[in-house]
Amino acid sequence: MNDVTRILNAIDEGDPQAAEQLLPLVYDELRKLAAQKLNQEAPGQTLQATALVHEAYLRLVASGDASAPREQHWDSRGHFFAAAAEAMRRILIDQARGKHSQKRGGSMRRVELDAGAQLAAPEEHAAEDLLALDEALQELEIEDPLKARLVKLRYFAGLSLQEAATALGISVASAKRYWVYARSWLYGKVHGQ
Repeated sequence: MNDVTRILNAIDEGDPQAAEQLLPLVYDELRKLAAQKLNQEAPGQTLQATALVHEAYLRLVASGDASAPREQHWDSRGHFFAAAAEAMRRILIDQARGKHSQKRGGSMRRVELDAGAQLAAPEEHAAEDLLALDEALQELEIEDPLKARLVKLRYFAGLSLQEAATALGISVASAKRYWVYARSWLYGKVHGQ
C-alpha cells in the first residue's frame, strides 16, 4: 500500500491530520492535471491552475463540519485522482455556467480596452461548447456509465488510454473500442447528428 492510499484510508477513518499529510504528496500531480484542464479551455480563462487544485482538493477532502461523515471513500490512488478529475470538471462547468448566465452578462463578451484592441473581434464559444459537451456526457452516463467514466478520465483527467483502462479495470483493447464509440457518440450529440 503506497503512502497516498494509506493516507486516504486514514482520512476515511476520520484522522484529522491525514488531510494535511495528503496535499504535499499529491499536489504536483493535481497541479499537472489542473494545468492540462486549463490548457483545454479557451483563452481568457480567469481560473488559474493553483486555484483549481485548491478548490478541487477542498471539495474532495475538507468538510465544513468535522463531526459530519464524508460521503466519499477512495479505494486507491487511481480512484482519488479520478475523483479529483471529476471535481475539476465540475468546477470548470460551474464557472462556464456562471459566465454564460444572464446575471453575469449572458452572451456579452469581455473586451480588454488597450491601444491595439479590436472591438469587434470574434471570440470562441468555449463556454457553450463545454456546456454542450457536459450535457452530452450526462446523457452518455445514463446510457453507458463505463464509457462516460472513460471519457472523463481521458478528456478531463488527461490519463492515457492505458492508465484509464487500469483505473477502470478493463483491458486496453476494450478501452480503445469504448473510446472510439464514446467520441463518436458525443460528437453526434454535440453537433446534432
